Parts: sequence; structure tokens; C-alpha cells
Amino acid sequence: MTYDGIVVGGGAAGMMAAISASQQGQKVLLVEKNPRLGKKLLITGKGRCNVTNACTAEEVLQNTPRNGRFLFSAMTAFPPEKVMAFFEENGCPLKVERGNRVFPVSDRSASILECLQNLLEAGKVDRIQASVRHILTRDGCVSGVFTDRGAFSSRWVILATGGVSYPATGSTGDGYGMAEKLGHTVVPPVGSLVPLETEGTDCREMQGLSLRNVAVKLLDGKGKTIYKDFGELLFTHFGVSGPTVLSASAHMKEQTGSLSIDLKPALESRKLEDRILRDLELYRNRSMENALTDLLPRSMIPVVLRRLDIDPALQANSLKKQQRKALVELLKNFTLSISGKRPVAEAIITSGGVKVSEVDPKTMESKRVSGLYFAGEILDCDAYTGGFNLQIAWATAQCAALAAASR
Repeated sequence: MTYDGIVVGGGAAGMMAAISASQQGQKVLLVEKNPRLGKKLLITGKGRCNVTNACTAEEVLQNTPRNGRFLFSAMTAFPPEKVMAFFEENGCPLKVERGNRVFPVSDRSASILECLQNLLEAGKVDRIQASVRHILTRDGCVSGVFTDRGAFSSRWVILATGGVSYPATGSTGDGYGMAEKLGHTVVPPVGSLVPLETEGTDCREMQGLSLRNVAVKLLDGKGKTIYKDFGELLFTHFGVSGPTVLSASAHMKEQTGSLSIDLKPALESRKLEDRILRDLELYRNRSMENALTDLLPRSMIPVVLRRLDIDPALQANSLKKQQRKALVELLKNFTLSISGKRPVAEAIITSGGVKVSEVDPKTMESKRVSGLYFAGEILDCDAYTGGFNLQIAWATAQCAALAAASR
């Protein structure tokens, strides 16, 4: 069968690309190997779908540490405000929460998926469940795709197959191989926005403890600070997770380093020591493990005391000045040794992908093959948490679709 264009991948970017092209009067085929569309979209934002971030296009780029400038044209043309208008005008009301994160009012990812599916139907986009084996070309130009259900002809193809994170949703890196066969370079994919593993047993002892309003610093193997953040952190059986840690992982060029946590960022060292003195006086006849309950979560107290070599049974009024100052220093610089990232399969997003220098930033078209376009996570661009990665998917999909439709 012959189409104007074919979109490979039925995730966020693929659906948006197919919708945008159909709205330009194109006859479009959407090919997805899963039985249903948007499988990964349904689990984003813990099932609520963090659609975008209510900020400017420039702020999105500032929150995209990897190849953000490549996205300038696409992001300027379809910034967050237009993405929000797109969904609301098509029957999916949105709301803005802390950190400018945007969610559907329903708090259900399914609302976003239903909106996209309705638009696919309205645009009369054909859909098939099939696995694409390779992209067909003729004389250096796209001519269609070959699938396990036969060949389909088209003038253009948009690859929106995602990365390799959450492979159970279908993101298994298929598009990388297709791109490489056509002469593209693929930057080896690794996990980004991924939890970090730590050495020792401290984190395991504090498993399940969530800290809010802490300041974190990520340091490389030489002790140089490479990232700072403020917000939430979660201790797990293998190490640390939470928004600050996930964003920090995007800056890790090496697998090892350290994470410094300021547990009391609102207090300078002198004021923190005064606060500790008041607690020690108030609970002077208690043991140290009970005297710190106003200052620290209970599951953290044994870890802190062990690091300071302080007997938990020591009476609070017996704590020496040197030990008190060491406690202050530890609370302002609670350091964890990072032994590595969790597997890429557990990452929220993939870092790596099709090399952006081989793609036209104004159209998302391949510089290697005419009529081949890229959208979404398959590109070597990734951002922090907060809706920025989905914003990249929407913007690059729109950019690719409009360029393809104008061929």
C-alpha cells in the first residue's frame, strides 16, 4: 500500500507526528509493534503523565543538558504554551503543579492517550501492529518500510521508536539499528534520570526514608562538583533515588563519584550547632539515639551515630564539644559513595541515540537520507525530570511532521 508518509513508533512522539502530518492533509500510516499505542506514556509521571512544564522554550533548553541548543528551532515553534493549548483545545484540561509540572486535571495518563487516539481517528490515520525490519530507500531517498507484514510505500518516514529505557513498553532500541543501516552514527545509549547505587549498607538501613528540602551536590571521582540541586531524595535498598538524584544522574559521565547531602540547608553551621545545643539541653538526660529525634528521622539516627563513632546509649549531656562539631559537619555534608547507575532498563529516559549533527535541527530530517526524519527519544537529547522530556517529544514530532508534510 502507498502512503504520503509512515510514522514508525506509536509512543508520544509517534502519535503527535502522525496527528500533525494528518492535519496537513497527509495520508499517514502509523506502525507500532505493541498491541496498543502509548504503552510507555501510560506509566509516565507515576501514571499521571507529566505532559510538559509550564515554562518558556528557553527554560526547556536550559533544562536539557544534552544537546539542548539543537532543539532551539523545534522548541521555539512548539513551546510548552502551545503544547498545553493543543491538549486543552482538544478536550483534555490540564493543571499546573509544583515546579511548573503540568498534568491532566483527571490525574490519569489515560486522558492524554485518549486525546491523542481521538485525534488519530479524526485525522483518519491508518494503524497496524507490525515490526519494521528496515527502511526502504531508492537513490538516496526514502521509499517506504519493510515489516513483518510486508512492505509499505511512502515519500517520507518518521522514526519515533524511542530509546532503550523501560524495554517492557517496547523501547528496545529498534530504531538505532535502522538508522545505522542508513549511515547514521548512534551514540551508545545509557540510562539517564536513573537511580544511583551506593557503597556500604547505610542506604539499605534507611530504605524507604524520603527526605524533603535537602540540598545535594554530585561530585566526580576527583571531588569536583558537577551538579547541584534542592528538593526530594529517597533512600532505597540499593542506594538513592528521587527527583534530585534522577536529575543528578543526567550529569554523570563516569559510573562512580559521590553525593553530598546537606540535611539542613536552611541553617548555617553556627545556627545548626545552636539548634543542636538546645536539643541536647532539652533532652540532657536521654540517650543520644533518643535526643536527636527532633533533629533527624528515626531511621537515620543509628547511621549518623555510627559514622561519628558515638555510642547510641551515651547520655546527651555527656556529648563532647568535638563530637558536637563533628555532628554539625556531618549533617551539612552527609556523603555517599556512588558505585554506579542502576541498569538502563530502569531509567526514565535514554541518554544517547542518533547523533544530532547528522540531523537538520530546523526540520529533524536526516542529512544522510532524504525523506527520513527523527522525533523523540531516538535522538541524542535528554533533559531533567519535570515534563521536559515529553516536551522534547512533542516539539520534535511537530517539527518533523510539518517538514515532512511540506515535501
